[in-house]
Amino acid sequence: MFTAHVTAALVLTAALAAAAAPAGSTASFYDLKTSYLDGKPADLSIFRGKVTLVVNVASKCGFTPQYEGLEKLHAELSGKGFAVLGFPSNDFGQQEPGTAQEIAQFCKLTYGVTFPMFSKVVTKSGPDQSPIYKLLGSSGHLPAWNFSKYLVGKDGKILAFFPSEVTPESTELRGAIMKALAAN
Repeated sequence: MFTAHVTAALVLTAALAAAAAPAGSTASFYDLKTSYLDGKPADLSIFRGKVTLVVNVASKCGFTPQYEGLEKLHAELSGKGFAVLGFPSNDFGQQEPGTAQEIAQFCKLTYGVTFPMFSKVVTKSGPDQSPIYKLLGSSGHLPAWNFSKYLVGKDGKILAFFPSEVTPESTELRGAIMKALAAN
């Protein structure tokens, strides 16, 4: 009897999830396309098979010094199949007001950023929300502020969400990255 209820609950949960997903919805983060900060097209499928940390970044935020830790993380683990992906956003406190060129210059000169940076996005739910954050939000979490982090597995599935306060140096984040890198 218990097994039948559990099975029915799982089938119902799967059916509800399928019904809630919009027709033609993207199954993997790596199925999405966007553009780099310089405006060139970016096909996120180039990251398939890697573990990525997707971060909504801003240049004038109290968390902006996290760029340093993100760059260190990227440099340390990029040879092991890992990448940090930066998505500038002006959603919170108007803390990323600059142009793409200004953002790129700030990141390079101030923090030596070498990880991929993409065009400015809207993270908040609504008609202007980026498809990137529409998919990431399907995890049940949307950024409450700048420097929120999503850990994405090799298959493009969202593995974990870390709020702004979780730094790139945190054992919680690093442990999750190492576990994801070790997974098949």
